[in-house]
Amino acid sequence: MDERDRRILALLQQDSAMPIAEIARQVGLSSTPCWQRIRNLEASGVIRARVALLDEEKVGVGVTAFVSVRTGRHAADWLAKFTEAVRGIDEIVEVYRMSGETDYLLKIVVPSIAAYDAVYQRLIKKIDFADVTSGFALEQIKRTTALPLNYA
Repeated sequence: MDERDRRILALLQQDSAMPIAEIARQVGLSSTPCWQRIRNLEASGVIRARVALLDEEKVGVGVTAFVSVRTGRHAADWLAKFTEAVRGIDEIVEVYRMSGETDYLLKIVVPSIAAYDAVYQRLIKKIDFADVTSGFALEQIKRTTALPLNYA
């Protein structure tokens, strides 16, 4: 990956719908070589997808909960069941396996605290936990989907 690829990626992270001609102009290429670079970045998996980012409030899921989960079991069958459970609940938008006291961290988006409780009830019907702790975001101070490219 060279500097032009990084500049292309930076532009696409800002606006994935930007016309190829405009990206090419900004990175100093003609459209065909620019498009080929983008296709190569997609083929290599650097670009995983191009998506639209939605406004949570406008689509009715303005409450964000972060849920710390501790499991009483660290076994492959428990993990498979947990993975299936969280993948089957649309309101759970991110899940991370963690180091430290928390085993898993979930990000859940819902319209209300009552809706969060309904998601929580659905989840605990599917899987057993040793401990679950929830926190609700009061204010979003920084949020970006753009990855830093200085390490690429």
